[in-house]
Amino acid sequence: MENASSSNAIETFELGMTYKSGKVEVPALQNVTFAVKHGEFIAVMGPSGCGKSTLLHLLGGLMQPTHGKILIDGTDISKLSDSERTAIRRSKIGYIFQRFNLLPTLTAKGNIELAKKIHGNGHLNENGVGRILRMLGLTDKIHFRPAELSGGEQQRIAIARAIINQPAIILADEPTGSLDSRNSQTVLQMLRDLNDKLGQTIVMITHDSDAASTASRVIEMKDGQILNPAIHFALSRSLKEAANSI
Repeated sequence: MENASSSNAIETFELGMTYKSGKVEVPALQNVTFAVKHGEFIAVMGPSGCGKSTLLHLLGGLMQPTHGKILIDGTDISKLSDSERTAIRRSKIGYIFQRFNLLPTLTAKGNIELAKKIHGNGHLNENGVGRILRMLGLTDKIHFRPAELSGGEQQRIAIARAIINQPAIILADEPTGSLDSRNSQTVLQMLRDLNDKLGQTIVMITHDSDAASTASRVIEMKDGQILNPAIHFALSRSLKEAANSI
């Protein structure tokens, strides 16, 4: 595995993804180049079918790109094997899904403990775990099963599960898509707090401009491409130059 120190949590270079349907090739992403700094909160915004979900899956190592590179914490994952990408995903990436994906037979605590077993012991002691649960307002819900929780509470459990091992990056897939407006605002504020208070790097995809406004920076996509790509390329280059000057 190639590994190099980087000032960026994520970098992509000329990233492209093409799906095949029989003999027909359907481009989903075309020449996507951008960077995300450590501790930055990015929203990737665009209409359905613009390629943002494909981009998130590629960043998470769930698929290999047709061409281009993806660097996660300085490691190029674009040419890794399935098992190597799985190892990167377990050690460096936490996922927040639109539909929570909690196991219904486990309590909130059980769902979080399962995530710790899958991803390893992590770096948090019991005090650190308690801090996260308090930040998310979950201390009195820890022994409840998903069916006993509201949608917003289930999403908070999903957030706790995603961050419990302090991954380098959180990938959030339409995290408010299944919530009403009140719970959506609660979850977005919690993501903002995780970024502000814990310095958590977050990439959130959304089609909702209100949700996107929570992020520090918005990347807009259309038809598999980033709008104004020169701006994001220039930012990527300036981030590197700033890191080299330190």
